[in-house]
Amino acid sequence: MARPHYAAVVEDAWNRILATRLRRRGWTPRVLAYTGYGSLSSVRIFGRVLLSRPRDEPDAALGPERAARAAEEAQRGWRAFVTAQVAGVPATITLGDREIVATSDRGGYLDVAVDGHGLDAGWHEVRVSTPGAVEAIGSVLVIGSEPTIGLISDIDDTVISTSLPRPLIAAWNTFVRSEAARRPVPGMAELYRELLTGHPNAPTIYLSTGAWNTAPALTRFLSRYGFPDGPLLLTDWGPTNTGWFRSGREHKHNSLRQLARELPNVRWVLIGDDGQNDPNLYGEFAQEYPDQVAVTGLRQLTPTEQVLSHGLPVSNEELTPTSRRPPEPGRVYRAPDGYGLLPLLRPAVDAEGPAS
Repeated sequence: MARPHYAAVVEDAWNRILATRLRRRGWTPRVLAYTGYGSLSSVRIFGRVLLSRPRDEPDAALGPERAARAAEEAQRGWRAFVTAQVAGVPATITLGDREIVATSDRGGYLDVAVDGHGLDAGWHEVRVSTPGAVEAIGSVLVIGSEPTIGLISDIDDTVISTSLPRPLIAAWNTFVRSEAARRPVPGMAELYRELLTGHPNAPTIYLSTGAWNTAPALTRFLSRYGFPDGPLLLTDWGPTNTGWFRSGREHKHNSLRQLARELPNVRWVLIGDDGQNDPNLYGEFAQEYPDQVAVTGLRQLTPTEQVLSHGLPVSNEELTPTSRRPPEPGRVYRAPDGYGLLPLLRPAVDAEGPAS
């Protein structure tokens, strides 16, 4: 568009006013470094620049009871969304022997492609710094050029039992409940670990329509319950240059195709659920890139979970006329949880052979 949507203009004006006032109250820049990924030729580095409220008193000065309450309150989801992003801030990214200077976008985000980084395959440290902020340390996964498998996983109702898509349930789970109250879908962590046994170099990428604000909590959740480490590909819930809200479906659609272009040597295991758009999105992707999809696994939601997900006790697939459904490619398996999916998916993954 020649001009941004008026919602984005209003948001940008509000953010400028808010940032000015918060700086006057002593708030200072804070930089976050998210997990990146890429190939031997190019990697993507993610981060964000926010304004952070100065800590009034150390936890040790609060006393045991107040410190415990403060720690519990700090894990409430709403705190992740009480942020003030800072646009136009220069950031220095240090990756191996390279230093790259980038500028935060209108949402405070950094999404930087680094070509010719010279790093070997594996995990590497990334440092992100901005003027006036403490340096943030993150990581990036470099995926080798040899053929391998990889795992792309949805998050909501696939690894976390939250029923997030339903607005009121989403608000409660996201903004009110403590992150410690959330529970994994049974057997999914075991499924991922078992599928990747024998494929030590296989990447795991978590693709979700969730907001970047939740990334730290999601990372802690995945680690707490034994899921494989991997980059998060999330989005921003705010206005865009084309409308009031970003399209979650478009985010997943574009991210899948970008992964296919960036990592053509990876054959993906696609895992999601049948409560929203995953069956159609994965089906379309497999039709477009048949050589890059090894197998698809879909968690079947219960009728109650379907109601919480989109209001009816059946999957969206059953509501779509057969003539309008994308053709379902080769190997697509369904089961209620990770324990049921494991014996269905394992033969297809084992057939790919061990990673070199």
